[in-house]
Amino acid sequence: MEENKVISNIPEIRATRILEGYDGCNNYILSIKKKMETKKHFKITRAQSDYIIDYHDVIPKIARKWVPMDEYFGNRMMEDKLLTKRPVQIYVEKLLIEKDKSYHIWGKLFETEELYDFWLPKAAIIGKKEIKVDIDYSKYSNRPPLSHQIESIEKLVANQKYILADDMGLGKTTSTIIAALETGVKKILIVCPASLKINWQREIENYTDRSTHIVDGKKWEDADFMIINYDILKNFHDLKKVKESVILNYGFDLVVVDEAHFIQNKQAQRTKIANDICKKVGRVWLLTGTPMTSRPINYYNLLDLVDSPVAYNWMAYAIRYCEGYQFNVGNRKVWNLNGAANLEELRDRTKSHVLRRLKEDILDLPDKIITPVFLRLKSKQYEALMGEYFDWYEKSEESSSLTVQFSKLMKVRQIIAEEKIENTIEVAENIIEQGKKVIIFTNFTDTLNRIKAHFGKSAVALDGKMSKPQRQNSVDEFQENDKVKVFVGNLKAAGVGITLTAAEAVIMNDLSFVPSDHAQAEDRAYRYGQKSNVSVFYPIFENTIEGAIYDILSKKKNIFETVMGDNMDKGTIIEEILNTISKR
Repeated sequence: MEENKVISNIPEIRATRILEGYDGCNNYILSIKKKMETKKHFKITRAQSDYIIDYHDVIPKIARKWVPMDEYFGNRMMEDKLLTKRPVQIYVEKLLIEKDKSYHIWGKLFETEELYDFWLPKAAIIGKKEIKVDIDYSKYSNRPPLSHQIESIEKLVANQKYILADDMGLGKTTSTIIAALETGVKKILIVCPASLKINWQREIENYTDRSTHIVDGKKWEDADFMIINYDILKNFHDLKKVKESVILNYGFDLVVVDEAHFIQNKQAQRTKIANDICKKVGRVWLLTGTPMTSRPINYYNLLDLVDSPVAYNWMAYAIRYCEGYQFNVGNRKVWNLNGAANLEELRDRTKSHVLRRLKEDILDLPDKIITPVFLRLKSKQYEALMGEYFDWYEKSEESSSLTVQFSKLMKVRQIIAEEKIENTIEVAENIIEQGKKVIIFTNFTDTLNRIKAHFGKSAVALDGKMSKPQRQNSVDEFQENDKVKVFVGNLKAAGVGITLTAAEAVIMNDLSFVPSDHAQAEDRAYRYGQKSNVSVFYPIFENTIEGAIYDILSKKKNIFETVMGDNMDKGTIIEEILNTISKR
């Protein structure tokens, strides 16, 4: 008996037994049944078995109508099936199966063709009705949304899944909160960096008295708005125990992912967890000012999460937009996805799922003036460390690893940061003498502490080790206290999600390898609410690794501009920088 039970659980045997008694009207299943009955040596495949087991009791829907087809998919169909002309519509006799992103259809492409089954992505079929949104904004009279925010709100309300990719400082948080309230959803999950949790709570409380809860550690409390940071998602959603997921079992109606570029890397754990959550919730909104941080491949995961038609097939996307190709590394094949191609097409094909506006196009902002300040470095310690680096690079087998190179150069970069402290302080003091406030960014804790100590009580600081209340207190003090003239922040911790419009100047004491880090940091001051010109200073030691970094990051590239309407560096920035350094 036990043996018979085991045999009956083998998919091919289960499917065969289902076929023997199948009297339904799924044409694909019927065709397999016919082959089994008429072909002597026919063997059912595992894929066919799975299909039969999963869908034999699904009753197909009779359609019998022609529907328009998207031009892109029409061209793809023409290429795949070697057609002489592009189909502009498709005849649906039966809808065999409806899946999350696709249809299994029994139909035809032209009047003369016989009926046959084929899979078709939902995005291929035109005819999505635009949802009309009618919102009474008078209820928000205490803090009314701006005209550009109204467009954002209505786009979000009208779309279950959407990317709000407005430039930094255009009020994506406000737009999202109002949109969430207008949809009528009951339970909202907001995923964001830890530094932004309090900001989200404050903004929500400006518009509603519905309950909010900031999730910390492993403590979970019921609320309408649940705010959680990326780093602790794993405490409430185990990829190996999805049925026990606290997040999914809570029954969220809407997931908002803020700073969504944090989940571009599909291999990262936080991306896998965020993806798993988003795929199982009906309404998903992604917010980011930098949806594509360097290359088109970085954009793919966000597009996939909002069911953009361009993300229907990963390999097709990789080849068409990333110039992707495979090469051998030992016994395995690896993809190279550093390229970029067909970018105007990519922009056109994603615009139905993405809203992107720039500050200069929307707001009447003052100017942002960026000024490099070139300096001479005279440091024997720097020269000695660079000499050690080049010796290691020429002799070590590890020099091919970008990670190891990056680590080796960290001490060198720290010395450069420390050597600039005196100059940075001098520039800051000149700005303060003019009656202005200044923001100073650095990557290193020791540098931050030394600058903060110099200015004493007239300065506040924000670094990654501070608690959320401490961070918010630093921001409030700088914004509201006339005696506080200097804000010293860690580039990563303080470079996103906060408003520092009390400042009229920004000094980048040292550089990041990631170009978007600088843009994010600059725009802590250069955003809505800023009434003065903002001066951004980049002190740079010529003929150093930092000079190489600045030169590369300053090059005007067209990838991001073509796809998003902005400017962004092409290729793997870190690799380019390290290769340049190693050749000097």
